[in-house]
Amino acid sequence: MVKKRHAFVGTGGRALSFIEPLVTTYGEHNALVGICDLSPARMAYYNELLVRDMAYHAVPAYTADRFDDMLREQKPDEVFVCTKDATHHEYIVRALHAGCDVVTEKPMTTDAAKCRAIMEAVEATGKRVRVAFNYRWAPFRTKVKELIASGVVGKIHSVNLEYLLDTNHGADYFRRWHAQIENSGTLLVHKSTHHFDLVNWWLDAIPEQVFAYGDLVFYGKDNAIKRGDEKLTRYPRYTGVPEAKDDPFFLDLTESESFRKLYLAGEADSGYVRDQNVFRDGITIPDQMSLNVRYRTGQLLTYSLVCYSPREGMRVTFNGDRGRIEYHEFIGTHMNRAVSAKEWKIEEKPGAEAEGEWIRVFPHFNSSYEVPMPEIRAAHGGADEILNAHFYGEAQAPDVWGRTAGHEQGAASISIGIAAVMSMQANRPVNISEVVSLKPSATWLAELV
Repeated sequence: MVKKRHAFVGTGGRALSFIEPLVTTYGEHNALVGICDLSPARMAYYNELLVRDMAYHAVPAYTADRFDDMLREQKPDEVFVCTKDATHHEYIVRALHAGCDVVTEKPMTTDAAKCRAIMEAVEATGKRVRVAFNYRWAPFRTKVKELIASGVVGKIHSVNLEYLLDTNHGADYFRRWHAQIENSGTLLVHKSTHHFDLVNWWLDAIPEQVFAYGDLVFYGKDNAIKRGDEKLTRYPRYTGVPEAKDDPFFLDLTESESFRKLYLAGEADSGYVRDQNVFRDGITIPDQMSLNVRYRTGQLLTYSLVCYSPREGMRVTFNGDRGRIEYHEFIGTHMNRAVSAKEWKIEEKPGAEAEGEWIRVFPHFNSSYEVPMPEIRAAHGGADEILNAHFYGEAQAPDVWGRTAGHEQGAASISIGIAAVMSMQANRPVNISEVVSLKPSATWLAELV
């Protein structure tokens, strides 16, 4: 049997959730043939995990400057891109021109020029790019799509989405490379791409115009000093700093094998410090953002993201001409600890209320009712398992809910975040066409690849 050949570039925490099922559950039809990263230490740990924990074999490891060598020597059919966001485009374009299909972790890329480079490379090569929007594949979110499509509340005219990142998960972005706009494009690109993609997909609509505000009001040295928390700013990182032990934002990279071997061991060869103080100078992204989106269909999205909340979750409401749907998701918090699926867990804060997920329909002139759904306590709302079956499993019938996202739908998502950053900087509405051309004749997201 000829197995499909996969290679990975980027061996941080996220890649493990794709590699483990590839070589275990789906190993009969798939092969991991190479890994690539800035850090030999990180790749050595991945090979250790492959042999020790996954009953697989070590695979060839290539430093980042040898990415093209990996493509030429290992001849992968498909390349997974899990690197720092701002470098996604580089590896996507090079893989496409080498004759490979690509799966990229979200966001597809971080700015307009890089997005256009990917679009042009797909057109030039005829190869395929898929974006790993795992949010679409979670059963609760698919049920929302089903309800909207059924017309139970008529045509949806507006959506309100509030997302709260707490001082565990949200703070973690400000410890890492995400805290610099040149790396992540801001969290409106890195994180909110999930939410924008959900709304695009739920409505089956293409965004047209964005207006946004955003500020850094909680993290960063100046904000801590203004609040009277100057003592929390006195050290550049947390690990190995005795005076940081009582800091509520303390993160100890010696607490687990994955942290020690991926991040502490990888500092010397990658330069990446995983546990930077969230109240340091040099943070260049906002921690609270608010924006409005108008779609080609005339529908409106009102969106907010707060990154310093005492609780984590989201509320989404859909206003239709025959009623309203409310989706509520407060199931606790999590942080990327570079662990396998079987070790993944939601982290409950002391005294926090984890209220779970529910969907409620409010028809006009009738009583509201809750839509029954099973409780799901798994990685990304149960989405990862379903998504990996799509990536690695045997060919399936076309997905009735259109959950597969190609490069054009990936561009539709990031274009909202990129346009929002442009809007904040220029204090004006920004048309999506200023970021990327998304089939001007199309109205529905399903018309995009």
